[in-house]
Amino acid sequence: MTRAFIFPGQGSQSVGMGRELADAFASAREVFDEVNDALGQNLSRLMWEGPQEDLTLTENAQPAIMAVSLAVIRTLEKEGGFSLADKAAFVAGHSLGEYSALAAAGTFSVADTARLLKRRGLAMQRAVPVGEGAMAALLGLDFDQASEVAAEAAQGDVCAAANDNGGGQVVVSGKKEAVERAIEIAKGKGAKRSMLLPVSAPFHCELMQPAADEMAEALGAVELKAPSVPLVANVTASRVADPATIRDLLVKQVTGMVRWRESVLYMEEQGVTVFAEIGAGKALSGMVKRIAKEPELHAVGTPADVEAFLKTV
Repeated sequence: MTRAFIFPGQGSQSVGMGRELADAFASAREVFDEVNDALGQNLSRLMWEGPQEDLTLTENAQPAIMAVSLAVIRTLEKEGGFSLADKAAFVAGHSLGEYSALAAAGTFSVADTARLLKRRGLAMQRAVPVGEGAMAALLGLDFDQASEVAAEAAQGDVCAAANDNGGGQVVVSGKKEAVERAIEIAKGKGAKRSMLLPVSAPFHCELMQPAADEMAEALGAVELKAPSVPLVANVTASRVADPATIRDLLVKQVTGMVRWRESVLYMEEQGVTVFAEIGAGKALSGMVKRIAKEPELHAVGTPADVEAFLKTV
């Protein structure tokens, strides 16, 4: 098997996402209805009508992005007689996308995934008061260089690499003052561009420990089944299939770095040549293109994408 299914994270949300799927396929509508019911919220209306600023709130964006990914998977299954276990060597997701990947592989139900992501979003937002933390993208530095920048910028505060996205794109996270120092230091070390990201909290750093504690409690109350396809985990950049280990890694993921570059390289080393990005946007496809040698890429998020992709599998 040479195919991996990858699932996007925060930042891929946009007003209107998933609407064409819902209009075209009853199977997609069922997923959006399941998510709405699980949350006691008309999330699909917010997804389709906005406003963008409400959709971008972490507590809404996380379950919304998952809903689109799972609507695509359900549609592939119902329309194409498709089985993830038969078609994929691995699943992987970027940050919250890891929950989408696990739901697609049957570890969580759609309803449980929606509730977990709602709680995750709220917990991450509560962990650090708005304005105290920040994240910045450092472009044009490799991971080791970016890590050195973060260490130099810390000066007793928290500042660390949060996302290793590959292709000279590393995101740092921490206290706002330290992250701002990192931007200036990176410019002096040859970064092509360094900029604050429009996020409401410093994700994937030790400041998120209160959120990790809350997710340990939430995940402890939910049944996890072994995934039908192994997960390549953000925290370890290697395969995992044991439910207890997955639960532990999802807790660690809240404060840990998203090792996306290493995850893609691991899948490539295991023989993966085809990467299918399932859900909203094409951000992960762009990352994979910069990391893997000559990947075959498919972004599957609309009815036309579904029909085209089914012809390839």
